[in-house]
Amino acid sequence: MLPVSLHGVNGAWGAETRQAPPGRASRAPRRRGRNCAARASGLVSSPVAEIIPLAAAVGLARDGDHVLVGGSGGGHAVPEAWIAGLAERFRATGHPRGLSLMSVVAIGDWKTTGFSRLAQSGLLKRVVSAGFNNCPAVGAMAAADEIEAYTLPQGVLSQLCRDMAAGRPGLLTRTGLHTFVDPRHGGGKQSRRTTEDLVELLTLHGEEYLFYRAQPIDLVVIRGSTADERGNVTMEDEPYFGEQLSIAQAARNRGGTVVCQVARIAAAGTLAGKHVKVPGALVDYLVVVPDEWQTYVTRYDPAYAGIIRRPDAALPRLPLDIRKVIARRAALELFPGAIVNLGFGVSNGIAPVAAEEGIHRDVTLTVEQGIVGGVPAGGNDAGAGHNYDAMIDQPYQFDFYDGGGLDIAFLSFAEVDAEGHVNVSRFGKVVNGPGGFVNISQGARKVVFSGALTADGLEIQPDGVGGVRLVHEGRTLKWVPAVQQVTFSGRYARARGQAVMYVTDRAVFRLGADGIEIVEIAPGIDLARDVLGRIGFPVRVPQPPRLMDPRLFRPEPMDILDEFRGRPSPRRRRRPDHE
Repeated sequence: MLPVSLHGVNGAWGAETRQAPPGRASRAPRRRGRNCAARASGLVSSPVAEIIPLAAAVGLARDGDHVLVGGSGGGHAVPEAWIAGLAERFRATGHPRGLSLMSVVAIGDWKTTGFSRLAQSGLLKRVVSAGFNNCPAVGAMAAADEIEAYTLPQGVLSQLCRDMAAGRPGLLTRTGLHTFVDPRHGGGKQSRRTTEDLVELLTLHGEEYLFYRAQPIDLVVIRGSTADERGNVTMEDEPYFGEQLSIAQAARNRGGTVVCQVARIAAAGTLAGKHVKVPGALVDYLVVVPDEWQTYVTRYDPAYAGIIRRPDAALPRLPLDIRKVIARRAALELFPGAIVNLGFGVSNGIAPVAAEEGIHRDVTLTVEQGIVGGVPAGGNDAGAGHNYDAMIDQPYQFDFYDGGGLDIAFLSFAEVDAEGHVNVSRFGKVVNGPGGFVNISQGARKVVFSGALTADGLEIQPDGVGGVRLVHEGRTLKWVPAVQQVTFSGRYARARGQAVMYVTDRAVFRLGADGIEIVEIAPGIDLARDVLGRIGFPVRVPQPPRLMDPRLFRPEPMDILDEFRGRPSPRRRRRPDHE
């Protein structure tokens, strides 16, 4: 990521800042009659957005404001320059103070950018987001009880923005029942000082639902690619659409102010209306930042923007290591026509495995941010994609997930317990949050969780022939009697008849009616010592486990295309009567 400074970018802290009252530096009016920047093009339309310096846009944030920031995870459509400017302004002036900050997706590069910049004592009162994993400094503040902190499901927050735009009091959904966001189990609160209930348990026609309350909005900051002089915003360079439109609508309808950071300004009337994602009628102020990267690690990839399609030979490939072994075994659960979600972490490796095996065109790989088809990006660019069939707004992706549209969800685990519960949201003093995990895991017909059986010092390698070598065992058990937080409820999954598997570095398990049972083991692994002895609760062994496929551990492709296409698909479509 390029370093961001206010100096030399549409304004700087200077005499204007020093003369303004505390907390009011370089601030444009909250809501004003919009000037007519379109006059330069000879096209006059009122109202239009006002183009202002970055420093002035940052100055719009007032003490005690509720601020909603758009964008996703690793810098996808994140207004990073504005975030950096806010952090710099607070260091220089001590204002604004006591912000209630909200984002749909965790924002940051897992180090120091994004919301981690804002982890300064006094700047934040409350943070509501799907996670803090991308912004660990905020997670540390939550763990230290320095802020009010809520981590709620990503799909819930995405859809909540849409309901807030419609003026509804909140979102009613089953998503989150029997997890840590259920008010019976904590209500998504992640610090002791967090006491206000944002989630309520309701019963409607004899069924349980969760109600997530709408949130106040004073200021919204989003990012686009191009804006015209009327404020119409397109997103042609972005790897993600998200819910930018819903966010802007919600702010407009709830009396808030909308700021959009863009890379360039076009003349009024020159942007194709079908390409506009946020109409200018919703935008109050534009800020031009021409050098913002597409993501935190990628300056610009035209394939992420959908401008080009990469040839198969240029798609990413994984080296042979234990992560690839796990991804390969999980990929064996795919079948022709399957619609699946690939989560973050080891499960993200399924995309390059599917491409390597030539089966990626026979399934529809999706990611919750809105990518449908193609090959989802991996690593810190996860959420973007190559060669996708469609990029849709994030709330609609979660509508499909919540409605049961996913045949399989491939997700990672941090902890697993005797009930089959999975935790990815909090372990020890690390506050991660759930991201899209809760929506995805509860909505899919089948869930495949993946990860290593132990952690901290684990050294395990494929032997390149047909098994694994366990060089050094991990010091920390990840399969424990009871998880710290329930991000996925095994008990609830069994009650609903959901199929659940767990793929690890040395064995494969399933969730049966009587608990977790082992079904496969890797050659080279001792069942009693290396598997059962590394699990903190009894695991059923109803029969001797099968050996895992030896092709998983070899460097060459597994050559599974023919057998994959021979697998039956549970999906059926109605045929025309004349056939």
